[in-house]
Amino acid sequence: MVHQSLRKPGFSRSAAMGVRGLQGFVASTCPHVCTVVNLRELAERHRSKHPGCTPTIVVDAMCCLRYWYTPESWVCGGQWREYFSALRDFVKTFETFGIKLIFFFDGMVEQGKRDVWVKRRLKNNREIARIFHYIKSHREQPSRNMFFIPSGLAIFTRFALKTLGQETLCSLQEADYEVASYGLQNDCLGILGEDTDYLIYDTCPYFSISELCLDSLDTIMLCRQKLCESLDLGPADLPLLACLLGNDIVPEGVFESFRYKCLSSYTSVKENFDKKGNTVLAVAHHIAKVLRLHQGEKKLEEMLPLGPNKALFYKGVASYLLPGQTSPWIFQKPKGLTTLHKQVVPMSSDPESKQEIPVCTDPESNQESPMCSDPAPNQEIPVRTDPEIKQEDSMNMEPEVKQQVTMVSDTEILKVARTRHVQGESYLVYNILTSGEIECSNTLEDALDQALPSQAFVYRPVRQRAYSLLLGSGQGDASGCPTVREWFVYAGNPLRHPDLVRPLPMNLPGGTPSLKLLWLNQEPGTQALRVDTLLACFDLSSSREELQAVESPFQALCCVLTYLFVQVDTLCLEDLHAFIAQALCLQGKSAAQLEALQLDCVDPRAVQLGALLVRGLTMLVLVNSACGCPWRAGDLMPWNVFDGKLFQEKYLQSEKGCAAEVLVEQNRPRLTRFHSLKSVVCKACLKEDRHIISRQHWRPHHSGRLERQGSGSHRTSSGYSRSGQGQHWRDQGPGSRQHEPERWTRHSPSARWSS
Repeated sequence: MVHQSLRKPGFSRSAAMGVRGLQGFVASTCPHVCTVVNLRELAERHRSKHPGCTPTIVVDAMCCLRYWYTPESWVCGGQWREYFSALRDFVKTFETFGIKLIFFFDGMVEQGKRDVWVKRRLKNNREIARIFHYIKSHREQPSRNMFFIPSGLAIFTRFALKTLGQETLCSLQEADYEVASYGLQNDCLGILGEDTDYLIYDTCPYFSISELCLDSLDTIMLCRQKLCESLDLGPADLPLLACLLGNDIVPEGVFESFRYKCLSSYTSVKENFDKKGNTVLAVAHHIAKVLRLHQGEKKLEEMLPLGPNKALFYKGVASYLLPGQTSPWIFQKPKGLTTLHKQVVPMSSDPESKQEIPVCTDPESNQESPMCSDPAPNQEIPVRTDPEIKQEDSMNMEPEVKQQVTMVSDTEILKVARTRHVQGESYLVYNILTSGEIECSNTLEDALDQALPSQAFVYRPVRQRAYSLLLGSGQGDASGCPTVREWFVYAGNPLRHPDLVRPLPMNLPGGTPSLKLLWLNQEPGTQALRVDTLLACFDLSSSREELQAVESPFQALCCVLTYLFVQVDTLCLEDLHAFIAQALCLQGKSAAQLEALQLDCVDPRAVQLGALLVRGLTMLVLVNSACGCPWRAGDLMPWNVFDGKLFQEKYLQSEKGCAAEVLVEQNRPRLTRFHSLKSVVCKACLKEDRHIISRQHWRPHHSGRLERQGSGSHRTSSGYSRSGQGQHWRDQGPGSRQHEPERWTRHSPSARWSS
């Protein structure tokens, strides 16, 4: 059960999110903006006011992840069964009182916010280094003030909520806009999240998730109207205030000197000067007393030092305008335009053309549109409308649109992919098909441990084959596929540019099947083809029969383990024993039993191995989505095959040389399955010339790494992973150049593909 005011410092999306300084200002200077409310009572009032209408709260799920993650253990890779239980309690509480929840998840990182995303990832890297330093020094989990959400928490939360019967939606842009829009258009009870942008949007009430007491459903409502009264502003002024203070679109430094001038003028008539609080008051005072004097007479850029940031500033203000809303501070061209978020129509009628453009005058666009750079007087800027606008509406749009080349031209496939994306039924597929760009946040990886690779490298060949499936012509030739831009976090990557990653061909009889065949064909034999394609993405086609014979959910586990052990030659038999034993023992344990499990110590290598496996499960979700879902989504979920603490326990036992009987807790049927699963993985690895041996047969290498004895099984000297496909993880890193067609290079102005 989640308790009141569960404050967990960490890396949730709400950290440093929204308007700079506004959260602290409200807490210290305007505490009356925060009001204690009871969601049950508000729901009852809503029913009285709207008979027959179910009170609905729209939830910004990304803001809620660390509130939901209540298990005590977090560093070992995730207490997934405990987490699922906590989510179930959360959902059940609202259901009990007749309150409907709609969950929104971020579907992509908008280009205008990439810099903010990168800064957070680099900050997280420093925090992760501190976590591993602590584990190595103390052999235990750090305290909660170093909390880091387990890898894959967002994607698996989405599927967990769907399993619990909840409506989950994945955004087509930054989620906060769609959350605010949904709340306004559907007359929702409020928004549950932790982002000061919800004070700026003119939408339904904003409730704090961090202050929610689940037992009573008491929480804090941050009142937009009271904030306006305190600042002598109207709701339409708040977007202007947000951009002048700095937010995720307009960097804080852009108006630093302007804020200083406002503060100097404001403090000349105010006593008890408090810089942080008074900065907000000073800027609001300037808007109310200075800018309004000339409102309607002068363009905003004549009253503000916008300079080269004019288009960015207008984009920032417009980004807060919900469907049907306008701003008195910005203007549009004489002919009114309706904004549509990335509705895709062909750029030409040429059937061979793969160039398409989203019909979009979206203020999130990176390109400076004429309406933003030179607003005409007395005309309001176009406002973004609901992302679900019908395709036919886009035909009446004017040609002033954001031009963006999409990766595929098949509108039927794009429509299916978009629907699955919005409904939260796929992972990364729509992003690859439309923008050719994906990202992956931080993982608990030890940057100082050279013996274990980053998950970014381990699973890159899987992604490369998925790219050839998604972006190819269905003929099995990956050479003509476009490259994909990857923003993946790994040690030494400054994230200044994305990695340009080329697709890899798949080894499938008859060639790579088309997406139409995999996604839309209902012929009896298609299901088998989907499975074949999934295994081909992991390059495990030779082990199809063995893997298919494994029962669920261990089939998915064996697939990831086989791939992992073939790719990473520093994994040993003891590691395999620990992975299999914990998965088998997990089946007979409740969330309460897992919570009661106590560890003697925490091993840093096991921490990284746990994260590596969980990231493998997320890659399996991606491939399963791309192949038309041959495997049930539930079989890919970590709460069915992995528990962080349990893995640590089995890892430590295995390292000590405990027998299999001990690992499976003296359970005879479990022991039989242990040997069966071990045999499947070992035999599959042998087909790829990978012999999994005990750590006792390794010898220390002068480089500090561990390598197996015998030149026949040494896999790191060639510079390639198996089959010569892709580049070995030890040879990959920032700045690496491509020398073979299937290798990759970092994206930079000087980078060139070799022929």
